[in-house]
Amino acid sequence: MKKIHEGLIGKPYFGKAWYCNTRKSIGTGRQVPVPGYLDWELWQGPAPRRPYKDNVHPYNWHWFWHWGTGETLNNGTHEVDLCRWAMGLGYPNVVTASGGRYHYKDDWEFYDTLMTGYEYDNAMITWEGLSCQGKRQYDRDRGAVIHGTSGSVLIDRGGYQVFTLDNKMIDEYSTDTRSSTTDVRSMDSMTDSHFQNLVNAIREGETLRSPIHEGNVAVTMLQLSNVAWKLNRALRLDASNGHVVNDPQASALCRREYEKGWELSL
Repeated sequence: MKKIHEGLIGKPYFGKAWYCNTRKSIGTGRQVPVPGYLDWELWQGPAPRRPYKDNVHPYNWHWFWHWGTGETLNNGTHEVDLCRWAMGLGYPNVVTASGGRYHYKDDWEFYDTLMTGYEYDNAMITWEGLSCQGKRQYDRDRGAVIHGTSGSVLIDRGGYQVFTLDNKMIDEYSTDTRSSTTDVRSMDSMTDSHFQNLVNAIREGETLRSPIHEGNVAVTMLQLSNVAWKLNRALRLDASNGHVVNDPQASALCRREYEKGWELSL
């Protein structure tokens, strides 16, 4: 990131991010007794209460609008945030999203395929998510490419490669540690480092590597992708705060219905 900010690829103007996987169908859930190990009341948190079904816990809640946020905030946040960081961008002016649930017909409520875009004054970012199609891009199942006026940088969790405008690789870096988050806890070395940084910030005042206000921008952008997809239209934003402009229906979807007793109090 430091090299990009110092002019490694000239002026960066297009960030392309992607994620692919071969997730299976979640089928049609059946209402069954809550497993003895699970506190279903606590697990639902602020969401209005629903009966327990056998295809929600421990992971498939991601694909239900009631609890989850789809693949966009499950995995898209990470690579889109890299693009934004590399390009020095905040909230976009416009958010667009197009996709659907194409691969299976089941209880999955979100898309399994999505193209979402973020438009700025002189730049743009896109994210392509394929939850059920494992065709890799640049021989990677996830990553980002930052395109600039004099070259490009391909970034993933294992390192980066630098290319000239005519696609000649001129630099490469690989980390010594491979990161993997394939289990339902998503625990790996990067997660450990982030948690340790947060603990150190609370106890010792250490600078946060992922500041809370930056995380807010990243998550808000991706959540607005879900709103744009659900309403099937582009959203125009106030880039100073990320609020949707002149669209009451979209603005209403930026808040959730709370279970009584779990409401936020400011």
